[in-house]
Amino acid sequence: MPRPAFELADIFRRSGASYRAGKSLPLQQLRVMRAIEVCRTAALGGHVEHYSQCDHIRISYNSCRNRHCPKCQNAERAKWLQSRKAELLPVEYFHVVCTIPEELARMAFYNKEAIYGILLRAASETLLTIARDPTHLGGEIGFFAILHTWGQNLQHHPHVHCVVPGGGLSPDYERWISCRPGFFLPVRVLSRLFRRLFLEAIEKAFQQGKLRFPGPLEPLAEPAAFLESLAPLRQREWVVYAKPPFGGPQQVLEYLGRYTHRVAIANQRILALDPGQVTFQWKDYRHQHQQKSRRMTVTDDEFIRRFLIHTLPPGFQRIRHFGFLANRFRKQKLALCRQLLAAPVEELLPSAARCLLLLAALATPRSVPCPTCGLGTLLRVTILPAYRWPALPPPDSS
Repeated sequence: MPRPAFELADIFRRSGASYRAGKSLPLQQLRVMRAIEVCRTAALGGHVEHYSQCDHIRISYNSCRNRHCPKCQNAERAKWLQSRKAELLPVEYFHVVCTIPEELARMAFYNKEAIYGILLRAASETLLTIARDPTHLGGEIGFFAILHTWGQNLQHHPHVHCVVPGGGLSPDYERWISCRPGFFLPVRVLSRLFRRLFLEAIEKAFQQGKLRFPGPLEPLAEPAAFLESLAPLRQREWVVYAKPPFGGPQQVLEYLGRYTHRVAIANQRILALDPGQVTFQWKDYRHQHQQKSRRMTVTDDEFIRRFLIHTLPPGFQRIRHFGFLANRFRKQKLALCRQLLAAPVEELLPSAARCLLLLAALATPRSVPCPTCGLGTLLRVTILPAYRWPALPPPDSS
């Protein structure tokens, strides 16, 4: 894939200092800005490589490895996919999305750790509970959930994506129960249980004093006002939907390669950087049958503000595993699933060629022929130290 013409780092480098001026930003946002600004620059150090057959040299700078940096997520995605390969099962896979109403998204904006955690737990408990019900599937499912906090226009829109194999283990662990082809669980039943579990959990968090209500939400700090704000949500239908099934393990691996470690915006979506303005591409999903690709132009400050609202709390796990894929019993239960499905691990994996394509970022970098003589191979000759930033200004790495 060719290098994008414009990068998120370009915006942060040209307007980050002015955006920070006069503002009291959270420490985590400042760290994200700093990491992206200095990613793959001399500020983080690097190394010098020399070609063996001529005098040509190449300088490579270190990455920031911040999970909000779009350039650094490719390698992390590949590592994560490598560990997921052995967990694939020879069944149809489904994609379920759970979304909360806008009123609760506003509360989540000021209570990210508490409400994002409630969102992931409510979504997982919903799927596990309905799947165990004998009137639906009657088995123990396994899946992983991925938290996304953005919409295509970079506004705050927390929701959870769940990738679920189409079936589960019977209660006695003696057989595999498959779901109906093309159908996983009834969406309306999922939606109503998700609504109840989420509202119960957020009410409990309020009673325990785990929520705060600054600024425009201050009136909700009163118990009566808080409960009154939840009352209309108990009657409304919440958005829970199941996308068409992926197909088999190979399609799942391809999907995960694009999706799991996505940040709020990829560099490829940034179309233009004009003086003080950013133009980016987004999809309008309001028209379900005709998703339109649009362009949006905002000021640098507004773009940075929108990006930073998706900064996750320190240590927050946005990808979590549940059911028979939960960490504690994953190895034993996956072995049982394969035994019941009569499928050895090697039969579940995509072809070697496909794996190499999907996981290319994991491989040792291939030797790049010298652009001058075309013969030499790279030899690392010097380590470049990192600078103490911002105590010293970042060096010019242009």
